[in-house]
Amino acid sequence: MTRLTRRRMFMVLPVAGATLAGLGCWKMLAAMQDGSFDPHAIRNDQASETIPDFSLPGLSGQSDGFSTADLRASPVPVLVNFFASWCIPCVAEMAALRVISRDIALWGIAYKDKPQDARRFIERDGSPYARTGLDESGMTAIDWGVTGVPESFLVMPGGHIAWHGAAALDEALLDHTILPLAAQASAPSTGDGRSE
Repeated sequence: MTRLTRRRMFMVLPVAGATLAGLGCWKMLAAMQDGSFDPHAIRNDQASETIPDFSLPGLSGQSDGFSTADLRASPVPVLVNFFASWCIPCVAEMAALRVISRDIALWGIAYKDKPQDARRFIERDGSPYARTGLDESGMTAIDWGVTGVPESFLVMPGGHIAWHGAAALDEALLDHTILPLAAQASAPSTGDGRSE
């Protein structure tokens, strides 16, 4: 009798485990489909987390760069996107960024890149960025907590980070996650958190 019980137990446990794993995957996929779960988002449980102090030069001839003060002074939420010309996912992301930049202020930071390479990269099909800074050493990215590129942060007026994602941006992520968070800022310039 003991042998039969053990045999049943060894048969039932894997089936039960596989069933639970399947239900978990099904629930996660359903949440991803309706936009309530983003597997690439990095939880920001501290609503008061603010952007680090930094000041970046622009890409020569491209822009004036930007700093902590510029982001804090922005009356609308700004989506800060770390990118690099040598990053394959960044190349794929560029078309989506051009669309995304129509709905929200988008500022770029060229990560560990040469100024001429970064400038050529973003100008190839038209820059999606309203402002672009150069982080040639990568130190600003370290201060932000960047682990790789592309990586993006939604910065609210005043400099608070509302969202942080470590993957290429797309329109679905914009519509389901970023714009709803940006709308919470109730920016005085438009009333809906979007840039004009």
